[in-house]
Amino acid sequence: MASITKIGNSWRAQIRKAGRKSISKTFPTKAQAIRWGYEMEGGAKAQTRLTVAEVIASYREQRELSGRPISKRTNTHHMLENLANDEFGLGQLRVEKLETDDLIQYCRRRLRTIQPSTANMEMTQLDTVLRHTKGMLELQIGDIVGDARPALHHYGLIGTSNMRTRRPTAAELEAIYKEIDARPRMKHMRAILTVALHTGMRRGEILRIRWLDLDDTRRTVIIRDRKDPKQKIGNDQEIPLLGASWDVIQAQRRKANEPRIFPYNPSTVSNNFTQICKKLGITGLVLHDMRHELTSTLFESGWQIPEVAVVTGHKSWTQLKRYTQIEPASLHDKPIAFRKTS
Repeated sequence: MASITKIGNSWRAQIRKAGRKSISKTFPTKAQAIRWGYEMEGGAKAQTRLTVAEVIASYREQRELSGRPISKRTNTHHMLENLANDEFGLGQLRVEKLETDDLIQYCRRRLRTIQPSTANMEMTQLDTVLRHTKGMLELQIGDIVGDARPALHHYGLIGTSNMRTRRPTAAELEAIYKEIDARPRMKHMRAILTVALHTGMRRGEILRIRWLDLDDTRRTVIIRDRKDPKQKIGNDQEIPLLGASWDVIQAQRRKANEPRIFPYNPSTVSNNFTQICKKLGITGLVLHDMRHELTSTLFESGWQIPEVAVVTGHKSWTQLKRYTQIEPASLHDKPIAFRKTS
């Protein structure tokens, strides 16, 4: 096989054969260098020999070239790592030879350590990679993942995540705040928890908002590139800072050369919350459940779907209802116009 070497921002493919002068060529991406090497060595089309791992590498490169690199801190990065990893037996398979059984065997191996919902996400990521590279790499493939999904579902190898219904009780929140106050090194957690409870923002959204995104007149903040199942990049949304969230944010200290309001590590914030709950004996509660709490509270307070969606960012009731766990007893005080009966 050709020797592939990175030269600056380019990739050089070099072929050496006994008794012949070596030949080489430079390309902007590693995938193109690999394809050229295959073609020059064997005369066969490169796409018949590209592996899943090589196609994933090409997808990563294209994301970087387009200004949307895949951060090593994202779930996307870790899913691509798993798909390309030899340990799971998929990365070195040739893409054009992939069959349903290959994906079945991959998911079975993965289910030793993950849930079907996570395997489903990895299959979706593989589908994304193949759809966005097959034209560029001239891959002669069909809908590999789509064809395999019925069998993967039937055998229970992929599935949807269980809908969370956990909401914090008033007593739990009181205990958590008290524990935070007893830990000076975690004082920032009080502000983050309050903003989560009163805005429904996700952890990453809270830690990403900047001072310049605040509107003092409207008492709102713009969430940049808000999570969306179809298009996250450019999905900027303005939301109201409800309840105590506005005052809490205004009380934060501005730091020189730091544009963010809450410049903290996401993993550290989650770990802090987990430690506090463990110390208090509170089980089954995560920071993300504050989003459920705010959504349900707004509906219990009489808010309409479009109004709640402005806060949460959901674009349909199908998405929004996953975050809604209305307390049945709270409905007793809602006015009802019953028909008169004899």
